[in-house]
Amino acid sequence: MFIKSYFIVIFSFFSCFTLNAQQEKGIYGLENWLDIWAEFTPESQVYKTPTQILSGNITSDTKLYKKETYLLLGNVFVTDSTSLTIEPGTVILGDYKTKGSLVVSNGSKIIAIGTQTDPIIFSSSRPLKKKGDWGGIFILGNAPLNKTGEVWELDFGLNPSTPEIMNYGGKNIASDSGVIKYVRIEYAGKRTKQYGYFNGLTLAGVGNKTVIENVMVTYCQGNSFAIIGGDTHLSQVVAFRSYANDFIFNNGAKSLLTNSLAVKSPYYTSSGGASSIYLASNTADEDEMDPERRRTTLTAENITLLNLSDDLKTAIEIGLVNEALYVEKGTSFSIQKSVFSGFSPAVILSSDIDIDTDSLNKMEFSNMYFNNCKGNIFTNGESNNEDLENWYGNGLFKNVYSKGADFETFIETLNIHNLDFRLRINKIIAINLLDDDE
Repeated sequence: MFIKSYFIVIFSFFSCFTLNAQQEKGIYGLENWLDIWAEFTPESQVYKTPTQILSGNITSDTKLYKKETYLLLGNVFVTDSTSLTIEPGTVILGDYKTKGSLVVSNGSKIIAIGTQTDPIIFSSSRPLKKKGDWGGIFILGNAPLNKTGEVWELDFGLNPSTPEIMNYGGKNIASDSGVIKYVRIEYAGKRTKQYGYFNGLTLAGVGNKTVIENVMVTYCQGNSFAIIGGDTHLSQVVAFRSYANDFIFNNGAKSLLTNSLAVKSPYYTSSGGASSIYLASNTADEDEMDPERRRTTLTAENITLLNLSDDLKTAIEIGLVNEALYVEKGTSFSIQKSVFSGFSPAVILSSDIDIDTDSLNKMEFSNMYFNNCKGNIFTNGESNNEDLENWYGNGLFKNVYSKGADFETFIETLNIHNLDFRLRINKIIAINLLDDDE
């Protein structure tokens, strides 16, 4: 005889939880922290014509001002251990013709501190904006990787004046590349033949003294956030309708992701395997990886990953919906108090991961809310996931499975101008029923 755990979610109209209990899983806050600064309809925004041009190398401390609008012309590099400071409310437009990008080199800093009422905006220079209109933002630090050697060159074909400008990696876990706070990055992710799509925000070898908070990447043609090695803490960050992955953690990244949101939509996302989170420890060339060094490790708490669709069932049937999390061999994670809603399935593990106690102890799900997913946790290419279901369905992990509609599950998903993805948990009571099966 053995015991299987089943979870039934019923809806009650009694407010029987405190506010903290209501927001126990997924993104939280006494108020909707997306209010005012976040923008889910950037196509409706009209920015002023550029009055200043940024180009080439920035080799001395420079400040950008709200009163000006800046054109990011070609690839712009912050070098020579200097700081680029950006005033709240400043608008920087990536040039469409030259596919402008901003690179903050190892040893330099970006101080981009917007406010809730005056966020800093990076967007496209075109009146009719589209994904991939410009490049993206690259921040390079000297925190560790899992590659052989200490220092590597980030090769995206950016053609710096000297190759060293693109160097990243080192030994300083606590390196400081500055602050990015209340910043929106819109329509980035240019396509290149040799290097694929750029990311909205790339953090390569960035250390844990760097502050990444309240950053929103919207309509990116590539990945929204790409974390390559380093030690990073991302808090209250948002990925909205990116074409590729929302988050990539690779090359020995050690990352903490808290109170953050990723929203995919079937007709805005690649159907070719784009995940909400992609975990890997490898490089394109296996000879570049040092197996003795640390694995990619993600600790995530109170995150919400959501596939938002008017007809999710049909989108899944025709193959427009992928998994929330894809896990490659050589990684580990602990994801707690989080919501995965509307995926097919919720999680896929690479086929070369051994499903044994040692591996499973490195992949933790606890106090999760899996909602409206076509299947939960599978090994890639395997249709039988009984071992995984039995492991993660154990009542000790307190994971909950539900089939609630979006409008019942989240506070507001219908009004694009007032979206609120906190759970309506005050109407949900999770009951853990234990049935004995022969």
